[in-house]
Amino acid sequence: MFQVGDKIFYPMHGGGIIERIEEKEIFGQTQVYYVVNIPHRNMQVMLPFDKTEQLGMRPIVGPDQLDDVLSSFHSVEPEATPMNDTQRQRLNMSKIKSGDIYEEVAVIRDLLRIKNKRKLGMADKNMLDNARQILISEVVLVKDIPHEQATHLLDQLCDFS
Repeated sequence: MFQVGDKIFYPMHGGGIIERIEEKEIFGQTQVYYVVNIPHRNMQVMLPFDKTEQLGMRPIVGPDQLDDVLSSFHSVEPEATPMNDTQRQRLNMSKIKSGDIYEEVAVIRDLLRIKNKRKLGMADKNMLDNARQILISEVVLVKDIPHEQATHLLDQLCDFS
């Protein structure tokens, strides 16, 4: 499915590059793993070859799709559905775990809208920062730009001050 050098996205961690494919014996069973470097987290993960779909691993989006995603920051504000902080945090976590870049942007956009109305709680601040870093990591790989430039791009789009 994926090859060494492929740029991928791994939900909850962000964009990465497959460094190698290797076999490991664990509990007497040999399995094939992708060894993925996640640069923005300065970490390396081993993902089982046969569970990549289940884990939500996907190729990074293309430049056109990224431009479409970034333009969705300015989409019309959805009707507010009443939910408490815990419900919103569970929903947002589910969106981030999905690996869907549009859902990820929706989390960032919605939390920024709340931030513009009132002060965010610590859990929401952390969720916003995490979602933002995950998106930036994919922007870095898609546009082949430095982390600082991708951060600046999102700052301009969304006013992450």
